[in-house]
Amino acid sequence: MAFKLNVNGKVREADVDPDTPLLWTLRDALGVLGPKFGCGVGQCGACTVHLDGQPIRSCVTPVSAVQGKITTIEGIGASAVGQRVQQAWTELDVAQCGYCQPGQIMSATALLTKNPKPTDADIDAAMNGNICRCATYGRIRAAIKRASGQRGEA
Repeated sequence: MAFKLNVNGKVREADVDPDTPLLWTLRDALGVLGPKFGCGVGQCGACTVHLDGQPIRSCVTPVSAVQGKITTIEGIGASAVGQRVQQAWTELDVAQCGYCQPGQIMSATALLTKNPKPTDADIDAAMNGNICRCATYGRIRAAIKRASGQRGEA
């Protein structure tokens, strides 16, 4: 079945089964490789994308349930908040292996779009479920604070 999806501002068509997870539709049918497969059950956050600005786990979201604008790590730099987050990530050398970072950046951007000056508790709540096997959580928090204009040192 053919699905028309608005991905990073471009309407794309994917001929996939309606139950196909959005992650595999993006990666396999459309060649959008930023969202990563991690756990397959929506608990690690590596597959996080935005649907109309809200972070979702694309590994557990069937393509048939998707209506709206999808933004992936490839498109997040189109927003000023996304640019600030990516810049802070680079300045503070957040990524170690980098595998989880697309999902981390997507969740951080959604947080700062909704809450421009988050507290530590706000950051914890928003980033809960984004797992980093390299444990760069301190640098992630510092980058979020830096991107928000608050003091953020790693």
